[in-house]
Amino acid sequence: MSSSQGLTIKGMWTKSFVLMVVITIILAIISLATGAYDITGQSDGWEMFFITRVPRTLALMLSSAAMAISGMIMQLLTQNRFVEPTTTGTIEWAGLGLLLIYIIIPAPSLVQRMSGAIVFSFVGTMLFFLLLRKVKLKSSLIVPIIGIMMGAVVSAFSTFLGLVFNKTQSIEIWFQGSFASIQRGRYEYLWVIVLVTIIIYIFADRLTLASLGEDIATNLGLNYNRIILIGTALVSLSVGVVAAVIGNLPFLGLIVPNIVSMIRGDNLKENLPWVALVGMATIMACDILARTIIAPFEVPVSLILGTLGSVVFISILLYQRRKHT
Repeated sequence: MSSSQGLTIKGMWTKSFVLMVVITIILAIISLATGAYDITGQSDGWEMFFITRVPRTLALMLSSAAMAISGMIMQLLTQNRFVEPTTTGTIEWAGLGLLLIYIIIPAPSLVQRMSGAIVFSFVGTMLFFLLLRKVKLKSSLIVPIIGIMMGAVVSAFSTFLGLVFNKTQSIEIWFQGSFASIQRGRYEYLWVIVLVTIIIYIFADRLTLASLGEDIATNLGLNYNRIILIGTALVSLSVGVVAAVIGNLPFLGLIVPNIVSMIRGDNLKENLPWVALVGMATIMACDILARTIIAPFEVPVSLILGTLGSVVFISILLYQRRKHT
């Protein structure tokens, strides 16, 4: 490890960061303790604890980190605060990939579903970036509008295919974005996200340079197109895995990176642990609420996230408007 990396890691452990770690741990403990099944009162309680609650909490932490970091990368590469997998159509492309796998293979394995979601996430995100290069942008709001329009078209096409091939139930289950079915043996592929995060940390400086724009990045000796390709591949891998295992988690990649960047700036390497932790805390809080609001039943966590995300999205829009007036 170089001395600069050592200083970065050492300087990361500030009082505020330690507080964020403590908050995340407390929410994880509450998540482990929350549920309809009586862990302490049943003979198989602790067995069920490790079969359902531990995997669910780990899935919450891994998937939230993936979506939050994906949103941060997309915002850097597009130089736009309103961009994340939900507002670029990436998640809709992942859904289309999942649906096509269900149509081609009657009972697809999790690996097959992930493969379809990852490939179509990559294709859809690359199409989005190519379209941005062809369009002259007069406002930062045009970027998410283009992405939402593309996502709507893809979603409509997915719905049409679902109706034709009688697969609408698969689409509905995917759009729920719930952790209710997570248990041991059904979440382990999410550990790929740890590898993706390590790769992102390695490429963090180059991704930050790419956020300065093609001309500046190229003058600084960076292969701009290559780093865009790497960033898109990492985002597609994260979104595809989460889409196949969990489903749709809207606005998480919008809420967390914006909150962190408003407080700490836009340095990817320094913000990466913060974005991961805040993402974990956000989705665990939403999931705890989803499990307790109508207990012993639960609502999909995507409903809570969508409500929170839409409020934050509108708040950011109003903030940007006041900032430029």
